[in-house]
Amino acid sequence: MKIVVIGGTGLIGSQVVATLKAAGHDALAASPNTGVNAVTGEGLAVALKGAAVVVDVANSPSFADDAAMDFFVRAGRNLAAAEKDAGVSHHVALSVVGTELLLDSGYFRAKLAQEELIASAGVPWTLVRATQFFEFVAAIAGAALVDGVARVTSASIQPIASADVAAKVAEAALAAPRNGMVEIAGPERLPMVDLVKRHFQGLGETHEVRTDDTAPYFGVVLGGPWLTPTGDAWLSERRYDDWLAAQPKRGA
Repeated sequence: MKIVVIGGTGLIGSQVVATLKAAGHDALAASPNTGVNAVTGEGLAVALKGAAVVVDVANSPSFADDAAMDFFVRAGRNLAAAEKDAGVSHHVALSVVGTELLLDSGYFRAKLAQEELIASAGVPWTLVRATQFFEFVAAIAGAALVDGVARVTSASIQPIASADVAAKVAEAALAAPRNGMVEIAGPERLPMVDLVKRHFQGLGETHEVRTDDTAPYFGVVLGGPWLTPTGDAWLSERRYDDWLAAQPKRGA
């Protein structure tokens, strides 16, 4: 089966492509690097010719409000049109657990607009909503760190390894369309402040970490367990501490 992976050279996409190829499928990594641009439409028609499934794991290069909205809306419209022309029978997309609760952020407003476009496009679809990746914890910790002190909310988070996300996205691509969503998350739900402490401890760094429930998460003050799944989610087994211990050390 031919499966086109939009964003197929990125963190998730490259792993999805590798998984699908290992299973014997014709998986095409489609990105601006390979001459396919969903935002402009460049190369889409050629890439989608003969494809049964399209997997969209592309992410906006900018988190600025207008730029993110432009990226996801234009890409969503172009993909829907190209998929209909090519006779694609299943559209799979990656999104974020809690998107509809995080609308103080322009980025999450853009993700919600993307989800709504997918649901109304007329192509059978599956939405995989994941919690934050282990690989993103460093950015969370870094954004919280000011003058050697990290101020972090105690709101719950349930992160997951990108490898586990990619595996579930690939699994969704090979399954029948749900015309709905599935949530996936890591095995541990814990306060974000504790996760940041684990991050620094795992790296051998001694930054002070303080609980501050007014501290924003990329512009959003969390009002509850918004970064955790709410329904019957699939949970991975890989734990953050084990994952972090297995990462190459700085300077190694």
